[in-house]
Amino acid sequence: MFIRTVAAVLALSFAAAGAAAAQEAPDLVRFKGLYKELVETNTTLSAGSCTAAAEKMAARLKAAGYPDADIQILTPPKRPRDGNLIATLHGKDARLKPLLLLAHIDVVEANRADWERDPFTLIEEGGYFYARGASDDKAMASIFTDSMIRYKEAGYKPRRDIKLALTCGEETADTFNGVDFLLKNHPTALAAGMALNEGAGGRLDADGKPQYLGIQAGEKIYQDYTLEITNPGGHSSRPYKDNAIVRLSKALANIGDYDFPVALNESVRLNFEGSAKLETPEVAAALGALLKDPTDAAAAELVAKDRGRNSMMRTTCVPTMVTAGHAPNALPQRAKANVNCRILPGNDPRQVLKDLERVAGDAGIKITLAAEPSAVAVAPPLNEAVLGPARKVAATIWPGVPIIPTMTTGATDGRYTTAAGIPTYGLSGLFGDPDGGGTHGLNERIRVKSLYDGRTFLFEVVKLYADQK
Repeated sequence: MFIRTVAAVLALSFAAAGAAAAQEAPDLVRFKGLYKELVETNTTLSAGSCTAAAEKMAARLKAAGYPDADIQILTPPKRPRDGNLIATLHGKDARLKPLLLLAHIDVVEANRADWERDPFTLIEEGGYFYARGASDDKAMASIFTDSMIRYKEAGYKPRRDIKLALTCGEETADTFNGVDFLLKNHPTALAAGMALNEGAGGRLDADGKPQYLGIQAGEKIYQDYTLEITNPGGHSSRPYKDNAIVRLSKALANIGDYDFPVALNESVRLNFEGSAKLETPEVAAALGALLKDPTDAAAAELVAKDRGRNSMMRTTCVPTMVTAGHAPNALPQRAKANVNCRILPGNDPRQVLKDLERVAGDAGIKITLAAEPSAVAVAPPLNEAVLGPARKVAATIWPGVPIIPTMTTGATDGRYTTAAGIPTYGLSGLFGDPDGGGTHGLNERIRVKSLYDGRTFLFEVVKLYADQK
């Protein structure tokens, strides 16, 4: 493996990310301006425009020297506000598959009346940046765009092409998803040998000290199921045991009580091994026991007390919505529920449907897929070619802080790219507070130092990946 290292550049980058005086450096001032522009461009589904944000970032790339031929904004014909930006920095060897830098620029809705500050004005306060998208995912999108600008201006020519993809619709994939659109309609736009994406960051303790840096490989499959039962009904004054609500309730209770078997893939195993070193002796022993024997019920029960680990080690299904009945004085003629499952990668959602039918225990309840399943993708490997560069750069910025692999139990755009044959890894270098920093909620925030350190990390680690043979 060939790795490009430039100690002097690293030293300058670290200084820029650390001291307050260095925050006045011109390149950091420019980055902050880019970040502010992207964050303050409303990209919500209801009122925003990803196309406008993509155009602003494209203008910055062109000003840095990227020709028009290397920049595209690809927009669905019937969705003019859902544009996706693709930009390419050409490498030395066209035979090598590109490195894809993937970040979404759409954000979750934000109601000004609920926020302490205007969600679409970037505010720096108390060592934090506050705004909708300050973290998810405009921090990473801004860093990637800034890195592409700096690479171009420095004359850096990687071994392989580096592609930047700023996409729309990750937060509202049931309505539209830009990555899915591109893969189906412009497949060469995202073609790559490897992708870096959101999906894992770093964790700070209550005092703001880094505990570990995550690298994510694989994610669970999102799948909703519809459970429905119908009944002739009748007058509520003449009840009988065959009640649609009661039967559905029992089935949902059965599903709620059921634990899918423990199944540990490579990334979860590595996560448990790494995180055991940070745990109490009791939890560490339980993690070790489960690694040796996934059928160890006592160990599984203890490990499952951590909801994140419980979700990583098994498929989970939970009732999320119920509708039933048609009148307060009538027996229900229909009862319907949604069960949301997060399925371990490599497992078929149709098999999970059969599991739900068995667990529900009522043949009279019809269970169907609420939508066609996503492609079944196996988690990509976590080998030295993936872990080595991340460890090398991280050790220089955060000495002694371990890198712990993980599998996200939510959903990112990586579910599309991995299924399309592009190994996709969540690696941001962005450290967050234990409470989640308001992501998807009120007063979203990211530490200023975390953003600047993440900028330093990604700028360097991308070069290492891009220069591998």
